[in-house]
Amino acid sequence: MENSENSADRSPGPSYPVSAAGNALRVVRLLHELDELRVMDVADRLGVARSTAHRILAMLVFEGFAAQDRHKVYRPGPALQAIRGSHAAPPPDLITIAQPHLRRLADAVGETTHLMVLEGNGARFLDGVEGPQALRVSYRTGTLLPAHVASGGKAILAALPADRLRALYPNGLPGDRAKTPKDFESLMHELVSVRRHGYALNLQESERGVLAVGACVRDRTGSAVAAVAVAAPSVRCTRARLTQLSQPLLATVQDIGQGL
Repeated sequence: MENSENSADRSPGPSYPVSAAGNALRVVRLLHELDELRVMDVADRLGVARSTAHRILAMLVFEGFAAQDRHKVYRPGPALQAIRGSHAAPPPDLITIAQPHLRRLADAVGETTHLMVLEGNGARFLDGVEGPQALRVSYRTGTLLPAHVASGGKAILAALPADRLRALYPNGLPGDRAKTPKDFESLMHELVSVRRHGYALNLQESERGVLAVGACVRDRTGSAVAAVAVAAPSVRCTRARLTQLSQPLLATVQDIGQGL
């Protein structure tokens, strides 16, 4: 039993029921303190069913406070990392390791290269190198696009398990779907092709006049941590050329992954 001094120092809780919000905040605190959680850990610590624990974690993944790896372990996501003073969810040296590879790829193919990570259901552009040609795509460092319209975003989505994918889109696909997958099932079908080929295409879906090809960066454990994309103006780039660009791109993401 608490003594009277400790009880007096503690602020009284809210007088209205906040069990769902309270449980979510407790899980955020656990992620902050422990850096990794499993569904059973959350269920045991909160005293809830595993299905409830799974829903809480899925909601935190959607909001960017948690991220799930291929072993179904939940770790701090980009939103929590930002609160803790980090700029991104992946390893802190990702940009440093990737930058020379982005530059070499841009020089080799003559087009702009991008580095991005998944943030909720969006693709956050972390770094980029503009191509050497006068007519080129600008780099988009800092920009957040819907992941399902960016080639790199699609490449990362294709690496996620189906349950996490569904958790990212509880209300279907956001945004203008005139040229993008029109619904979640269409996206799932496209991601099957991405997994088969190893790369994803953006055919003027994020911006008119821009085509891109993206591939996932996996670290040495096989976890998907980022993506690299090559973007080119549509006036000189065809779908066939995107396929050609995929070869040096795939070599680049493999080289980056070896350094993580």
